[in-house]
Amino acid sequence: MDLEMVMQELEALGKERLKKMYLSNGAHEPLFGVATGEMKPIFRKTKINQPLAEQLYATGNYDAMYFAGIIADPKAMTAADFERWIDAAYFYMLSDFVVSVTLAEADIAQEVSDTWIASGEELKMSAGWSCYCWLLGNQPDSEFSEDKIAAMLELAKNTIHTAPERAKYSMNNFIYTVGVSYLPLHDKAVETAKAVGPVDVNRGKKKGGPLIASERIQKAVDKGDIGFKRKHVRC
Repeated sequence: MDLEMVMQELEALGKERLKKMYLSNGAHEPLFGVATGEMKPIFRKTKINQPLAEQLYATGNYDAMYFAGIIADPKAMTAADFERWIDAAYFYMLSDFVVSVTLAEADIAQEVSDTWIASGEELKMSAGWSCYCWLLGNQPDSEFSEDKIAAMLELAKNTIHTAPERAKYSMNNFIYTVGVSYLPLHDKAVETAKAVGPVDVNRGKKKGGPLIASERIQKAVDKGDIGFKRKHVRC
């Protein structure tokens, strides 16, 4: 399949209801409003295809950019490629659920994420913290430096309340993920979550209270989910 064929198939799958929902979350035109699960039949035709992924991502169409993440070959992408992708990720559904997910399957995931976390730029920070969540929830605990993850918990504790809005979500999720998926620092994550307390976020027009990682970790404990690892990062 070539770019034109994929774009035609995506357009045919678009639904106005989903388009409105994506727009309300921060997406902008062009987009079709495709449910992510509906993309699987197209993936069976394209398989992993990095050149096509680059073409799709460059369209600026939200659905095409999302599908690009599904068919990308993360191990073929360089740090410069990921920088290009994050620079074009104009809202959190791209930064956290396309770019960071793709990065999580690359060998340079931690290195690139560290740079983004330190950047001070909202969506880069959000993607960096999110990538660690995907990594911790998928890879064996032995793949991580306990000292490094502990230092990141401290950084989150000390800076989360003054961080950019989207970074707050990802930092809070990082504390939760360490508490659930990284056994060596479960106790420290619980302590960190309690020390952080409720995290106030600007939800715009949407309703909802503060983020409370300690309550989410406790729910996971109650359900017996501690130590959870997912088989795959990408669908």
